[in-house]
Amino acid sequence: MASCGGLLTPDREVPGLIVKFGDYPLHHGGVGAIRSLGRIGVPMYAITEDRRTPAAVSRYLTGAFPWRTTGAEDPGYLVEGLLRIGRSIGRPTVLIPTDEEAAVLIAEHQRELGETEFGGFLFPRVESTLPRRVASKQGLHELCSAYGFSSPVTACPRSQADIEEFATTARFPVVAKNREAFQRREQPAVHGTTRINSARGLRALARGWGERPGVVLQEYLPREQAEDWVVHAYFDGNSAPLALFTGVKVRSWPPHAGMTAHAYVVDNPELADLAARFVKEIGFTGIIDLDLRFDRRDGKYKLLDFNPRMGAQFRLFESETGIDVVRAMHLHLTGREVPEGDQRPGHRYVVENIDLPALIAYRRSGYLTPHAPARASGTELAWLAADDMKPFFTMLARFLRPGVKHLYELWRTNRRGAPTG
Repeated sequence: MASCGGLLTPDREVPGLIVKFGDYPLHHGGVGAIRSLGRIGVPMYAITEDRRTPAAVSRYLTGAFPWRTTGAEDPGYLVEGLLRIGRSIGRPTVLIPTDEEAAVLIAEHQRELGETEFGGFLFPRVESTLPRRVASKQGLHELCSAYGFSSPVTACPRSQADIEEFATTARFPVVAKNREAFQRREQPAVHGTTRINSARGLRALARGWGERPGVVLQEYLPREQAEDWVVHAYFDGNSAPLALFTGVKVRSWPPHAGMTAHAYVVDNPELADLAARFVKEIGFTGIIDLDLRFDRRDGKYKLLDFNPRMGAQFRLFESETGIDVVRAMHLHLTGREVPEGDQRPGHRYVVENIDLPALIAYRRSGYLTPHAPARASGTELAWLAADDMKPFFTMLARFLRPGVKHLYELWRTNRRGAPTG
């Protein structure tokens, strides 16, 4: 349990609401946010698939709102659902989105959500089109190009003819990603970041993409010559950072291309400055979760993903004054001071259910992460917490059969583009 150090003075009359669209009950980030604010006395609510998800059974949850969605519903339906929940809570509430769809919806419907009979939801006021643009792989690449921030070389094919032209001229391997945030819910071209090793592998995958492929194709930055870094931060209305953290990713699942499974806090002033300047230039406000790869071949940090919401692994980062990005947002939106403090170098975060298969895969490859400390200064587990045990056991119960199948499908999808002939 994190120490509050006597400096945190949250408004305990303003609850938080975990907002998620889509069917992913085993989400450790939502559990982390419930614990983070719940431990300092903030009432917490959550949208859940049912009453038996890990988030729904946390001792720090005041109330669950079971609501199954896909993320592909009409925006008006989702907005009305949020307002119905807000009326049930009955007072101003801080919205905490855990996926891009939720973050985009909140940004694009600020007036309806912020002006209500129960006092309105609280959320960072951002230019309404910006979260959708940064969540889009194509939109992010265009922003990087416009503001001089490095990103992988990216192609945005609009037809099967474009795919064929790319296949005949590209240097493999390449990486395929869904182009738009909502597209991955409606018509996903791939089920996650997918490495494609050959033109034959690309053509095989592309058969299922239709005449208007919803993908971007990016250069592959070889792991042997690269380092995976993350930046988590919260920015105020002037795009100034009130909390900013840097760390290095040790393992992910699927390997080298998926969700963080194991990471460390590592001080990186150069990266922190780059991220803060980019966010200032584009004018973003709120929580960010950035994935970057440092390419040792040219000495540049290349932005892979810009998530306009809290990252699932945000609890890796907490300052010496007890601040993480979710606490910073709640304090700021309720008019409280966000105490300054340094991050905790060497602190480690482990996602138990995906780090074991990731560990096996990484050991087979013999890959070691530069900059990872030889010994952790402390460890936070995503699921297991001595003061909140039920989410861990609920995760195990729901994970064992479908979870193992899901891990296999992620690995299999990542390998589908692997033919080398």
